[in-house]
Order: sequence, then C-alpha cells, then structure tokens
Amino acid sequence: MVIEMFLAGFLFLFIIVTITASSQLGNKITFGGNDLDPDAKLQGIVDNPKRFRLSVYLALVEHGAIIALAIVMFVVFGPYSLILGSVWLIARLVEGLINFNSQKNYWGLLNLAGQYSGTSGAEKEAVSDSCRTIVETKNYRFSFAQVLFSIGTLSYSIVFVTSGVVLSIIGYFGIVASLLYGLGNVTIVVKLRMNAVAGLVGLLIFIFEAVLGVWLIYSSLFIL
Repeated sequence: MVIEMFLAGFLFLFIIVTITASSQLGNKITFGGNDLDPDAKLQGIVDNPKRFRLSVYLALVEHGAIIALAIVMFVVFGPYSLILGSVWLIARLVEGLINFNSQKNYWGLLNLAGQYSGTSGAEKEAVSDSCRTIVETKNYRFSFAQVLFSIGTLSYSIVFVTSGVVLSIIGYFGIVASLLYGLGNVTIVVKLRMNAVAGLVGLLIFIFEAVLGVWLIYSSLFIL
C-alpha cells in the first residue's frame, strides 16, 4: 500500500503541474468565462499554434492522470468506506472522461484558426461564431465535470475525517474547499455567471490538493 499512497501523492502534484503548464502555454482559452472574445482567442491560436497544440497534449495527459488517480485513491482509501469510495471513484472517473472527450473535440479550434486567418467578412464572422460555440460548450462541460470533482473530493475528505487515516485538518479543509468549489461551479452550470467565485475558490482546491499530495508522499516515505 506504500507504493500506491506514494503514487497517489505524486499524481496530485503531477496534475497541478500539468494544469498550470497547459494554461500558461495557451489552454487558458478553455476558461472563456464572461469575457468570451472568439476573435481574440482564434488570433491567439494563429499566433502560437505550436504552443496551443502542446497545451492540449498536456491537458489530455492531465485528464488521463485524473482517471488514474481516481483508481489509485480507491485502492488506498476505499477499504475505509466502500460507499464513499465508490462515490468518489465514479464521480472522478466520469469527470476525467468528460474532460478527456471534450478536450479531444477542442482540436477543432486549430482548424478554425487556420480558416480564420484566411477569410474575411461574413465568412470570418461565421468562423468566429463556431469558435464561440465550441468554447461555450466546453466551458459548460468543464463546469459540470468540476461539480463531479467536488463530489469526489468531498467524499474522500469525509473519509479522512472519519477514519483518521489522514490528518483531520486536511480532511476538514477538503470538505470546506470542495463544498465551496462545487457550489461555485453549480452557479456556472445554471448560468448564474459567477465564474470569478468558482475561480477564487479553485485556489483553495489547488492548495488542498498540493498539501494532500505532499502529505501522502511524506507519509509513504517516512511514516508507513
């Protein structure tokens, strides 16, 4: 079980790194929010197609890592609560699969960017509208997937608190962060336009997962 716990901690940190790298390389276009300017987004891809392509590759790796993490966490902590373990396994598997499939469809923006740079007038406007549709759809799917993420995070955070297998303070922090993050993304799904709230609370999730990842690695190396 030591190896599995170390792997879980590594995957938490690896996912954070890939999310950050993908965003900085150009995949930040994924998060259109309220300021959705398809022309600016398409032009950004035209200016740096290789960076955007690499960002999509990294995002696909990240979603695959999420699926792997869901399985590893179930192996490590599932025995402490089969019901909650099943909840987080299903929630995070579906989350990863939704994002993975959505990211594959996102490749269409590369083709649109190529068309955008060689068109004008009504044709360019049609390409811009197609970009808006793709990004809005992906944003919606992402927010829905993040609600599932919150459900999964809440489930194993409760296990941490009730079982004592992980420091209780980490479990309580995870409960608060997952509830707030879930509510923030629900507001997006139901179109209340509170992206900034979800984004701010998302920072708490990053901190929680970073702390949890470090704790799992430390515990597997020095405690168990």
